[in-house]
Amino acid sequence: MPERTILLGVIGRPHGVQGFVHVTSYTADPADIAGYGLLADGRGRLFRLRWQAEGVARVAEIVDGKPVWVSSREDAAKLTNTRLLVERDRLPAPAEDEFYLTDLVGLAAFAPDGRELGTIAAVHDYGAGASLEIGPLLVPFTRAAVPDVDIGAGRVTVCPPGEIVVDGEARA
Repeated sequence: MPERTILLGVIGRPHGVQGFVHVTSYTADPADIAGYGLLADGRGRLFRLRWQAEGVARVAEIVDGKPVWVSSREDAAKLTNTRLLVERDRLPAPAEDEFYLTDLVGLAAFAPDGRELGTIAAVHDYGAGASLEIGPLLVPFTRAAVPDVDIGAGRVTVCPPGEIVVDGEARA
């Protein structure tokens, strides 16, 4: 798989006895994940999804170029927690002044005074909103904390909160 893969969804637990699975989709419209065609798992396996009901899909592994549909609960259970990925270039282009969070990784972060803060190593989102990991800093990804994102220039402006904790020590 190319380095720039995007997680579109995860296969969850089995649904029923015919090999159906629950699928968590991270696309704007959850049903859109099936429209991407073949999805990879990062280990070289390819899969195809066919929706059966909301959040429940039939899944096939592509073997020798042909779909082999999962047909038992036991086989479906073996796919639990399988991550479904696509290459970054298969995603639609974002609208003007929009971007994908994954595009932030690797951008240089600068304070408003021009001082370099580091490079965005990761974007985390545990459900309460995204945050940017910049060296020892974990900055909320809000307009107040990150007022300027310039993907083309490869940089963001970061206004860290007034007090941050680094290595257990509060710093202003």
